[in-house]
Amino acid sequence: MVRLTKRTVDATKVTGKEYFVWDDEMPGFGLRVLASGRKSYVVQYKVGGRRGETRRKSLGIHGVLTAEEARTEAKKWLAERAKGKDPIAEYAANQKAETIEELCRSYIAAAEQGLILGKKNRPKKASTLATDRGRIDRHIIPLLGKKRVRDVTSLDVNRFMRDVIAGKTAADIKTGFRGRAIVEGGPGTAARTVGLLGGIFSYAVSEGLRTDNPVRGVKRPADQRRDRRLSPQDYEALGEALVEAEAEAENCVAIAAVRLLALTGARLSEIANLRLDEIDRQGRALRLVDSKEGASVRPLGGAALAVLDGAPAACRREGCAYVLPGKQGNRPYVGLPKAIARIMARRGELDRVTAHVLRHSFASIADELGYTEATVAALLGQRSGNVTRRYIHHLDRALIAAADRVAAHISAAMNASHETDGKVRTLPAIGG
Repeated sequence: MVRLTKRTVDATKVTGKEYFVWDDEMPGFGLRVLASGRKSYVVQYKVGGRRGETRRKSLGIHGVLTAEEARTEAKKWLAERAKGKDPIAEYAANQKAETIEELCRSYIAAAEQGLILGKKNRPKKASTLATDRGRIDRHIIPLLGKKRVRDVTSLDVNRFMRDVIAGKTAADIKTGFRGRAIVEGGPGTAARTVGLLGGIFSYAVSEGLRTDNPVRGVKRPADQRRDRRLSPQDYEALGEALVEAEAEAENCVAIAAVRLLALTGARLSEIANLRLDEIDRQGRALRLVDSKEGASVRPLGGAALAVLDGAPAACRREGCAYVLPGKQGNRPYVGLPKAIARIMARRGELDRVTAHVLRHSFASIADELGYTEATVAALLGQRSGNVTRRYIHHLDRALIAAADRVAAHISAAMNASHETDGKVRTLPAIGG
């Protein structure tokens, strides 16, 4: 009768061929002796009866693992088998199971090929994919990357959300020779990142990696920054901050960009990438070739048009097709987010005011002035069913008048502290 102990293992001979020595006290626990003389402990059992498949797993090398330690480990595996499970097969499947990091990489690769659809069932844009990559690399992978896709639960998602809110992934990352990325936490970041995580798990379901989406049913925090809107006092502070920024030689392109954002309600990307040939002065409109909603026509108020037409020479650059020119080549100005942050930092009441806050505030002003939901949607370039289809090619006078009135109202609020002789101060602007 053989019982595997240090003595019996040390006494096994090397024959030049591989063979096994099985423990008689614990069937399924054995020693594997290789032709080279290397000895390792194994656990083995069959599934499906005598003619079924053999499952075998190495427990460790003799010398690193003692015989008694190997026996204890084998007992755990065999106990699971006695319960009707197949622990070795489950272990192998877990080893091959895709991790969250691998799933995220697969998701991004599919999105780059246009296989992941976003709004209006259109492929995600490059700018959206860049944002997705940032949230994946800076939040999802650091906190969930090593977890198996099939093991993630709603509890894990809730814990992930709390960690992002608490700022566990906050960082100051160097992105190049002079570049930096300030990674923030908070409710807004958590809400948007969990939203992306839900999309990634929907992709996992479609690929057969899971049967359910653990994000579904998880309550996300309200994005307070996106719900904010500017008061008349905030608009006045914004006007003062812009005047100060201009006096202190802030980039005139950035100043004009903030004014355009405030007076049009346009998205940051729409103003940042606005081309000179997209300005229709005669039709009083911006004819955007490619916005978030696709091709879009926006009515242009007089105050916004003044910004476009009154630019100092420093804001123009010959040969550049963009309204907000970059420093070199035919490229747009790329420093707008940081410039907005610098300008807003001049007034405490403008803390955390972003381009989206300016857009939301524009919509709120339009609503307060009594315009219908359909008109506000058209002013912002939002398509809801057929609400704005009649505005795509031609803007009626009523819509232009609405844009004019909203922009004039905002302009007056921004210039409230520096009106002279009943005239509103001319806005620094740009355009060709």
